[in-house]
Amino acid sequence: MAGAVFPWRNGNRFELLIDGPAFFPRMLTAIIRAEQQVDLELYLVEAGACAEAMVQALVQAAERGVQVRCLFDDYGSLAFTLSLRQRLLEAGVELRFYNRMRWRRGLHNFYRDHRKLLLVDQEWAVVGGTGVTDQFWRPGEDVSEWHEVMVEMQGPLVADWQMLFDRQWRANLRRTAWKPATHFGLPRLPRAPVSGEGLGRVAYADARQHRDILQSLVRALNSGKQRIWLATPYFLPTWKVRRSLRRAAARGVDVRLLLTGPRTDHPSVRYAGHRYYPRLLRAGVQIFEYQPCFLHLKMVLVDDWVSIGSCNFDHWNLRFNLEANLEALHPPLTRAVAASFERDFALSHPIDLDDWQARPFWRRVQQRVWGWLDRLVVNLLDRRD
Repeated sequence: MAGAVFPWRNGNRFELLIDGPAFFPRMLTAIIRAEQQVDLELYLVEAGACAEAMVQALVQAAERGVQVRCLFDDYGSLAFTLSLRQRLLEAGVELRFYNRMRWRRGLHNFYRDHRKLLLVDQEWAVVGGTGVTDQFWRPGEDVSEWHEVMVEMQGPLVADWQMLFDRQWRANLRRTAWKPATHFGLPRLPRAPVSGEGLGRVAYADARQHRDILQSLVRALNSGKQRIWLATPYFLPTWKVRRSLRRAAARGVDVRLLLTGPRTDHPSVRYAGHRYYPRLLRAGVQIFEYQPCFLHLKMVLVDDWVSIGSCNFDHWNLRFNLEANLEALHPPLTRAVAASFERDFALSHPIDLDDWQARPFWRRVQQRVWGWLDRLVVNLLDRRD
């Protein structure tokens, strides 16, 4: 992993944007105003009103001479229709797909580009966990079906996001797109500043080859003194993350998990993650299940340190996916993130250990079955590595 870690940069500005009606208009406006370059990297792209608005903005930018590059995950964009793809290509948009699905590739088909990143003119960026689907945003509507956040930023850090995109764009030309070169940056994970304003860092994962995004999270969890609030829609955390959460709660840190409730796109994953609840609850970790809609955001707040992006910090993401998170120390962003968590906790159902142990028999069966299958697959994959 030598020479493969991004440093902390100062002098940046950040703004938290909550839900599609807040961030998609900003994204489209930035594309419309672009003068030189637009780069878009996404996992989930599906035909619909949201995709139509995005394609129209990208086409208009390309037609007025802006260089537009789109890198979409091949599996995540299966529902991105041929007609939409053709419109982009005819306008001059450079369109590439990460790791084309091929039966002969076997397990290599599991490697996916899960990053969500928009860069404009190498001076403005927005990163987070959104896809371009109607679940995140329908033009003209002020509510969305899926709860998500993105972070808008300007400053020196944008150059590092540009480097990450360019690196994967070049790697995608090779057959082994899931094995990009790692010759850049620092030789090891930099120590997080104790405090500051306008500080930010790119944390990323290249499947199993590079995981500074996980190392940084575990270090933050282990050093947390006051609060650890973590939101994720798919709760299948690694052993290190679970241990760090339990130890933090044991030393008196306010540890809270904001997880998806019954409204989810993958019920099996939710049930598989339930097997971790009892031990965490007994350790003093508070668990909240979000009720209004599907909670899709991936966000962590440790004291004043913030991490927001595409990574669910689960063993599937970190084994197969390209991931990218913003890490930041910026008081206005910290306050916005804390306020967002507080609102979501109030809209969530707190899980009590006694109630959990008294849950219906059919839910216990689902937890055991899906948990067993998850462990079985992971063990099989470990034997192949």
